Amino acid sequence: MSELTQSVSTLIDEFAKLPGIGKKSAERLTYYILRIHRNEALALADAIRNVKENVQYCRRCYNLAEEEECSICRDPSRRTDLLCVVEQPRDLMALEQSGVYRGLYHVLLGRIAPLEGIGPEQLTIDALVRRVREEGIKEVIMATNPTVEGDGTALHVSNLLAEMPIKITRLARGITTGSVLEFANKEILADAMNGRQTF
Repeated sequence: MSELTQSVSTLIDEFAKLPGIGKKSAERLTYYILRIHRNEALALADAIRNVKENVQYCRRCYNLAEEEECSICRDPSRRTDLLCVVEQPRDLMALEQSGVYRGLYHVLLGRIAPLEGIGPEQLTIDALVRRVREEGIKEVIMATNPTVEGDGTALHVSNLLAEMPIKITRLARGITTGSVLEFANKEILADAMNGRQTF
C-alpha cells in the first residue's frame, strides 16, 4: 500500500479537526479537493482566509460583521426598543430566516456551563446589561436554546435585568426542550417568536 504524501496527510488531519468530521469523512473531503478544478479549491482556500481576516464581532451586538457594526445594527428599519438575546450568531441567523422578528439582537457568544468552566464572565452579559440600561430597550426576548444550560443562562440574565423597567419574555415552547435553534425549521421558529411568553 502506497503511503500518502505529506500534503495529503496534513489536509486529512486538518479536516479531521472540524466538528462532526471523522477520519473517513476527512479523507473523502481531501480526495474531493484533489479531484476538483484548481480554481475551485483555491476559491475555497481564499474564502477561509477572507473569513479569518475580515470577519469580527459587531461592537454593539456581537453578531458577525465585516465592519464595526453588523448590518442588522445599522438597519434603520429595525425596532430599537426590542432586543432578542441569543447564544450564538448561528441562532440569530436562524431567527432572521423565520422572517417575523424586526428588532435588534444581542449575542452572548455561548451559555453558562459550569461543568465546562464557562461562567457569566466569559460571555457578553455585562455588555447586554449596559445596552439595556443605555439604549432605551423596552422588551428583552430570551431566545437561548431550550436546554439546561440555555435555561440557566436565561434565568441568570433575567435576574440581572429584573430591577429595570422592561418587559422580559422568552420564546414559546414550540421549540422542544433539548433542541437547538440552528436546526429548527422556520415555521417552528416563527411560532415560537410570535407566541413568546413573559419570563
